[in-house]
Amino acid sequence: MIPLLPTHLLIAQAETLQFASQLPLLVLILLTLPIALVAWRLKVYPTWWWTILIGVSLALSMFAAFVTSFLAVVLLLDGLFVTLVIGDLVILLTTTRRGIAADRSVARTASLGVELPCEMTIRNDTAVRLRGAVRDDLPNDFTCRPPSHTLDLPSRGQVTMRRKILPGRRGAFTLDKVYLQLQSPLRMWIRQVTLDVSSRLNVYPDMKQLSDYALLARTNRLSLIGVRRTRRIGQDSEFERLRDYTLDDTYRHIDWRSTARRGKLTVRQFQSDQSQRIIFLIDCGRMMTNQREGYSLLDHALNSMLMMSYVALAQGDEVGMLCFSDQIHSYLPPRGGSSQMNRLLQAGFDQFPRMVESRYDDAFLYLSNHCKRRSLVVFTTSVIDEVNATQIVDYLSNLTGRHLPLGVLIRDRQMFDAADSPDGGSHKMYAAAAAADILLWRHERIVDLQHRGVLVIDAFPEDLAAPMVNEYLRIKAKHLL
Repeated sequence: MIPLLPTHLLIAQAETLQFASQLPLLVLILLTLPIALVAWRLKVYPTWWWTILIGVSLALSMFAAFVTSFLAVVLLLDGLFVTLVIGDLVILLTTTRRGIAADRSVARTASLGVELPCEMTIRNDTAVRLRGAVRDDLPNDFTCRPPSHTLDLPSRGQVTMRRKILPGRRGAFTLDKVYLQLQSPLRMWIRQVTLDVSSRLNVYPDMKQLSDYALLARTNRLSLIGVRRTRRIGQDSEFERLRDYTLDDTYRHIDWRSTARRGKLTVRQFQSDQSQRIIFLIDCGRMMTNQREGYSLLDHALNSMLMMSYVALAQGDEVGMLCFSDQIHSYLPPRGGSSQMNRLLQAGFDQFPRMVESRYDDAFLYLSNHCKRRSLVVFTTSVIDEVNATQIVDYLSNLTGRHLPLGVLIRDRQMFDAADSPDGGSHKMYAAAAAADILLWRHERIVDLQHRGVLVIDAFPEDLAAPMVNEYLRIKAKHLL
């Protein structure tokens, strides 16, 4: 017969066994919670390896609850795991406290929508090898490729990483930080290290189109970007340059000596004696907040303004600019010369569309007080509702006689697409009818402007540059100003 133990001894033995089975789990929790708290305060985060290690420890603890003879082994393994975790954390914290530096090499200026090369140099003056990832600081609406770099930097070494930054917004920005994600030697921890590396970056409207225009002008291929050559009325007197003959040129301008020397027809090009004035009025209110191809209507308007200004300055004219919304934001008096192009860039690159109602009365009053001489006034906006359209018609009409007004009205691509696609059910038919009605009303406003003596350009935002340049060349050729 097997002797039976008293009931109170059996209960005490069961409680002891239950506590012993929970001991590895309690030890694991008591040791890992402080480690996790300290790591969180120091911006150190566990990796998947740390999670796997904890999972193995939990599985062994559950196993020890059923096999008590394995309890000592589980406690030993938990102690080993905790030692590895703590040791790995201590090594990461002590080796990454100092001795890591970064430097960024990037141009001070950039063009909107044009990729900009950038270099980052990471220096490692510590005694350990650094592994992880590197990411640069970027403002909103900026993208880069690659978005991050893998870091594998030996001790006492440095590495240079190259990337392309694509600005998605104009303005003045500061790149303040470089972010490092460093792995511990056993890859159980990741530490976020932030290095202060300040670089200023000014993003201007697209300037690449200006160099493209200059190249095509030198090779007489402006028709590739939609710019047409216009025959001048009357004679200009000041010689400018020799160029190849085109069908629009008069035979009296052919230089026969140069033609015989070059073996191809060559004509003399003349420039106008008088310097004329151009003032750009750019609406920065709610009318210009719509987006097209990732850019606002104001971005497209500034790009087209720069193209037309470049052509006008090359013709010897004076160019100025007035930006406004509910107040006057910037005014650049008309001037000539190559330096005026830089002033236009500086005055317009940090202008953004605002969700406010534009004060056309203030803008045209300011223009009347500061521009007395007859000028070509190029007013760029978008016509949406009746209230603003009535003001635009009235104020532009009042300029006729004293100035030559040119209204640049930006089209809404979605509105035109909706009117052109009525198929697809009753909902699209109603939308197409509403869009057609709005476009008919818009056309009536344009015709009204033209009847009042106002020149009008009606184009989509991405196609503004060529019509504006063509209209300017036509005005110059016919001496309308």
